[in-house]
Amino acid sequence: MRRFGAIVWVLGVLGPWCGPARAAETKPNIVFFLADDLGQRDLGCYGSTFYETPNLDRLARQGARFTDAYAACPVCSPTRASIMAGKWPQRTGVTDYLGAALPEQWSRNTRLLPAPYQDRMALDEITLAEALREAGYATFFAGKWHLGPEGFWPENQGFEINKGGIDRGGPYGGKRYFSPYGNPRLSDGPPGEHLPDRLATETARFIEANRHRPFFAYFAFYSVHTPLMAREDLQAKYEEKRRRLGLEARWGREGPREVRLVQEHAVYAGMVEALDLAVGKVLAKLDELGLSQNTLVLFTSDNGGLSTSEGWPTSNLPLRAGKGWLYEGGIREPLVVRWPGVVKPGSVIGTPVSSPDFFPTLLEAAGARRKPGQVLDGVSLLPVLKGQGPPPERALFWHYPHYGNQGGAPGAAIRRGDWKLIEWFEDGRVELYHLAEDLGEKNDLAAREPGRVKQLAAELHAWQEEVGAKRPAPNPRWDPSKPSGRAANRLPPKASGAHRKPK
Repeated sequence: MRRFGAIVWVLGVLGPWCGPARAAETKPNIVFFLADDLGQRDLGCYGSTFYETPNLDRLARQGARFTDAYAACPVCSPTRASIMAGKWPQRTGVTDYLGAALPEQWSRNTRLLPAPYQDRMALDEITLAEALREAGYATFFAGKWHLGPEGFWPENQGFEINKGGIDRGGPYGGKRYFSPYGNPRLSDGPPGEHLPDRLATETARFIEANRHRPFFAYFAFYSVHTPLMAREDLQAKYEEKRRRLGLEARWGREGPREVRLVQEHAVYAGMVEALDLAVGKVLAKLDELGLSQNTLVLFTSDNGGLSTSEGWPTSNLPLRAGKGWLYEGGIREPLVVRWPGVVKPGSVIGTPVSSPDFFPTLLEAAGARRKPGQVLDGVSLLPVLKGQGPPPERALFWHYPHYGNQGGAPGAAIRRGDWKLIEWFEDGRVELYHLAEDLGEKNDLAAREPGRVKQLAAELHAWQEEVGAKRPAPNPRWDPSKPSGRAANRLPPKASGAHRKPK
């Protein structure tokens, strides 16, 4: 157990003369919303015309909307570890979602064995919560943690309060998205209470209780992860909207999987709106307490929308594929940042950024410093947010040496400027795309650009060496005469016409 230096706050020093805005005038409050499995195109401000997200759309108008923001991994736990540690997932060892089979447990008929990974974020990682707590912030966690077993939960990683953060990757206890929750870190509410609303209530309570001191509220939604469950009224609303608009499911193909091409899933739409309502509830509390002007609010997601598996609930078009894939649909995220007086309202920022950037950004915003010798792979985005121009061009990297549940295969990728290279580990094949002209990654230019492929591959391989990236090994039990372990394509349930696939 790590020990923290005592932090003593004497509210009397602040006194009643020191209103909420002045109480932390040199240290902004920080509210960090992290959605689960929410695709970039699932918000109205990013182009969705079926899902309704008025609170997040308003947040984007009041702040900055990033067009080229990325998750550090196409699945959840590695991205979450990257945000908490400010590092590429490969440095933390958490490179797959926790609970995925390890090589010695592997039973699928795949060409490779997935690489080994750490099943918890180490306690000696300096987390964002610990850094802000040491800088004088009250720290609070609500929602999904999924970064290790008990003993490695939020309260062991710098958060003073933990509401709902355990080892599970989804709300799998009790009645799942409705009370009773069966969650050892969240007491049950009245029967039928809705989880995103309850977590928003807990976050608002924390904000009110700590309004006279700087606070860091990290609201990491379980939404919109499976199980696909919505409030009945919201599901009915979107079933009627789908009928009114005449929307029907359409399907394409991504490798061994079918991929959804139309946003018309009524249950998922209800889940997205409930998430937006929860964000609105927290923002309303900031307004009520007069704290909005001195609060930095950030909203993003942990990987792309689920489009090729597990209910096929959303479409990421024009982005290719979705969760579990190294194509843009699996890693490009919504990112909205509001900070009155710092971020120009209505800004649209095209600078490519990634999950490790949040740690140094919030550290600088809080006026704190990294510890001597601390490794942070991200860069502070404050100059970008202040309109001072983009940072020097740099590459962004991904390394996912695993088989997810969505049909993708082990691989790695690099983006430098508008160019993106993907390397697949099964056969060494590479793909090259120019994203400015080909956002949907339809035109592979690898054969036409051998020099660029060589240059980007060399940079990717050097980075893999630097961060100690582990690679998958050949699977001695692979039988090429049998169906591939990637090809399992369970049919979506036929509920209310929202999930139907062509026969």
